[in-house]
Amino acid sequence: MNQTYDRKLKTDLDLLRAAGTFKSLRHITTPMSAHVNMVEAGDAIVLSSNNYLGLAANPRVVAAGIEGLHKYGAGTASVRFICGTLDIHSRLEEKIAAFLGTEGAITYVSCWAANTGLIPTIGIEGTAVISDELNHASIIDGCRMATQAQRLRYKHSDMADLEAKLASLAPDMTKFIVSDGVFSMEGDLAKLPELVALAKRYNGVTIVDDSHGTGVMGTTGRGTIEHFGLTGQVDIITGTLGKALGGAAGGFVAGSSALIETLVQKSRPQLFSNALPATVACSALAAIEELEEHPELLASQRENVAFFRAGLTKLGFKPLDGPSAIIPIIVGETAFAIKMSDALLKQGVFVTGFGFPVVPEGSARIRVQMSSALSRADLEKALTAFGKVGRELGLIR
Repeated sequence: MNQTYDRKLKTDLDLLRAAGTFKSLRHITTPMSAHVNMVEAGDAIVLSSNNYLGLAANPRVVAAGIEGLHKYGAGTASVRFICGTLDIHSRLEEKIAAFLGTEGAITYVSCWAANTGLIPTIGIEGTAVISDELNHASIIDGCRMATQAQRLRYKHSDMADLEAKLASLAPDMTKFIVSDGVFSMEGDLAKLPELVALAKRYNGVTIVDDSHGTGVMGTTGRGTIEHFGLTGQVDIITGTLGKALGGAAGGFVAGSSALIETLVQKSRPQLFSNALPATVACSALAAIEELEEHPELLASQRENVAFFRAGLTKLGFKPLDGPSAIIPIIVGETAFAIKMSDALLKQGVFVTGFGFPVVPEGSARIRVQMSSALSRADLEKALTAFGKVGRELGLIR
């Protein structure tokens, strides 16, 4: 290693430590569930996981992954178009398409790969890509990679600003409107009914990344699009298998058959990256089936959201409003958010503090995420910890 450069890296890291903004990794020794054991902190209640339905450690989901490992081996050892396509990929993709009400679907090793594989493939010369300013980093990077397209951003959920951007473009130009379904740092939902209406008016193609909505939002867990009664009216859906749907890894794009075939032919992560491991595909398929057969998972998760929101408000906290599983509490500076997170962990509650560059300077937050795996006793213990730490740090009286 170049010693001059290495010293610079160490100096930069020391500055982060001095500022109290250094991120420390937590090493978990048990399956992801309502409770975990951590090398650094012992046993803790988890309020920081995307495991919204508790399916990461669900016996059926785990068993499906083990069966997939025995049947298909450890990896595909190839990209899809060479020899990396297994029959389980087709079965999972057919299930995703049926679940979301689209003609087809295709899987990727992550939703990051899905978004950065989709947007540059379709955002070609003569098109425009218009993105919400608070979209996930994978969407932002996907838009950056669409170098041939005209690229614009609209103010967060500001439909007037979006319409102004659309109206400024040629009427016959294809315009891709990209938005998260659930915004991961805010917990709010995209204004999908208005977004879809604008797309119809201005020759737009809607793309919704529903990673934090799939499995959680909607009457049957089919996501933010179902929540708004818009099934079949959003052109392209991207999402993850690594949150509510088992929590392992993997992402997907769902849309028309022509779109899916275009991605098979042209999407660079499809052409140059190994296929989704069979273990993940098997687990994800089992997770979707488990959700379809057990709607009570959704009911339990939503009861937990309502209970915890009410408890935080009663204590004197002011969480951001929103119907999703994400409950953010704005605390100000990044160092303070990390300090509060560390203090909660000492009380046996694992919840993460987020600051710059994940969120803008001055808007650091504690992000609570609700899972159906959490019991009422878990939530009550966590609220007691929030009350104690909040008073000690001067956030509440």
